[in-house]
Amino acid sequence: MKKDSLKGWFKSGAPGVWMSGGAVAMAVIMTVGLLAVIAVRGLGHFWPADLVQATYKVPGQAELVVIGEVVQKEEVPRARLKGAGLPVPDQGPEFMTRELIKVGNRDLNGSDFTWVVGEWLVDEKHPAELIALERREWGNFYGYLLSVKEEGRVVAQGAAAWPELQARLKRANQLNGELQSLEKKDIGAINHGLERLRLQARKLELDGKLDAAAQADMEAERAELNSRYKAIEDRLTGLHQAFARDSLVARDGNGREVEINLSKVVHAIQPNAMSGFTKLGSYFTKVWEFLSDDPREANTEGGIFPAIFGTVMMTLIMAVIVTPFGVLAAVYLREYARQGPVTRLIRIAVNNLAGVPAIVYGVFGLGFFVYVLGGSIDRLFFPEALPAPTLGTPGLLWASLTLALLAVPVVIVATEEGLARIPRTVREGSLALGATKAETLWKIVLPMASPAMMTGMILAVARAAGEVAPLMLVGVVKLAPSLPVDGNYPYLHLDQKIMHLGFHIYDVGFQSPNVEAARPLVYATALLLVLVIAALNLSAVWIRNHLREKYKALDS
Repeated sequence: MKKDSLKGWFKSGAPGVWMSGGAVAMAVIMTVGLLAVIAVRGLGHFWPADLVQATYKVPGQAELVVIGEVVQKEEVPRARLKGAGLPVPDQGPEFMTRELIKVGNRDLNGSDFTWVVGEWLVDEKHPAELIALERREWGNFYGYLLSVKEEGRVVAQGAAAWPELQARLKRANQLNGELQSLEKKDIGAINHGLERLRLQARKLELDGKLDAAAQADMEAERAELNSRYKAIEDRLTGLHQAFARDSLVARDGNGREVEINLSKVVHAIQPNAMSGFTKLGSYFTKVWEFLSDDPREANTEGGIFPAIFGTVMMTLIMAVIVTPFGVLAAVYLREYARQGPVTRLIRIAVNNLAGVPAIVYGVFGLGFFVYVLGGSIDRLFFPEALPAPTLGTPGLLWASLTLALLAVPVVIVATEEGLARIPRTVREGSLALGATKAETLWKIVLPMASPAMMTGMILAVARAAGEVAPLMLVGVVKLAPSLPVDGNYPYLHLDQKIMHLGFHIYDVGFQSPNVEAARPLVYATALLLVLVIAALNLSAVWIRNHLREKYKALDS
């Protein structure tokens, strides 16, 4: 009887349900766990960690004072440390502690991080006076503030130096913002105008229309631009002088003093003296800077806003390009093409295209879009700029087109499935009421199939937004702080190279000269890439659900 009940249980399909539910649960747990690890390791980087000061006593060597952040601790075999050349005694416990400390002061020490043996660290303490300076160059500085100077003259020292430093650092950051605005916007606009005049003159020369009147007009406009540039240059000179006015004198743990100009300092904090609430404010400030600033120090410091902007802009342009082409192809194959061997062969080819390696699309994009199509456009429409390429070089447009080519099979298949789900009676009813086939398609069939189209776009965005290999060939670069959108005509510069979150992760994780400093940024950028793709997909899902509810009555 028991055997029969077990056999009936298997026949009912319950084991399959439990196995499927268990597999889904495991997949969800693994996904959430992966995201949690990435979030903890990435977002924890922005928390202002306490600084430790300790004396490092290596047997047989001079004592050193170590100041920094404890990044990692691990237990390692004693034999491993001895094999690394450390003077480890033969007797003792089998395992010893090894600690990775971010000591900063790269201009003094040559490296930001150092491994130390935990048992050799003595006299550990956390002085409240320790400062952490985030610099624009050479990484962080850890030590003690001695004095603040103005044009080489000491204006504050001792206990009065810290509040004076905060006030002058705020002023320096405001001046830096003005400098960045002038250099990027005002001078950028003038340089764009001068380049436009140069190309205009070259075009008139090629057309044989560069007469005295045209030259006079261009010279007048050029003189006006040069006059504006001279005024901005004078202002920049004054700002640079004011920016470099103040400096500070600090001392590291071993007594070495260094003078640092405040133009090189981004933030100055005393983490050991900060309350939890103050640290929380500093944390959110750092996260916002990570999202809104430009990268620096070989992409291991600063923010990643150009990469965020480039990723979103390229994905949106790709979606705008791929959706109409994919939908039109699917409509033709399903609604107009005669179903036969040729149509089946086309469908097989479309399905196979979805499995082609992404790097192949990149090679095709470089060869056809960039060199053939872009080079032809340059010869036809931009001869005045040659031999310098305009569209005959990797850029935003070709990266978006390459991704669109990569994603179009997904849109075609999803749209065809949606069209196949619409009952034939709906089409026949529309035709019976006097509508033409085009009207039936436009007003009845396509609206009912719109949720499937959105599903195709969701899948296309999910695949294309995370691709890296093809983009390295057709427009994505390591550093492009200038955004492809600005106030200069034509406002959206499709020929400009961009940054991408996926390539940024690859570059920081595998090409960085400072691996330990780059590691938390890899996690933070990976988390951000997942969130950006999720936001794009959720937006498309919301639109799909809205369309599904709107046309539910027609579908039923």
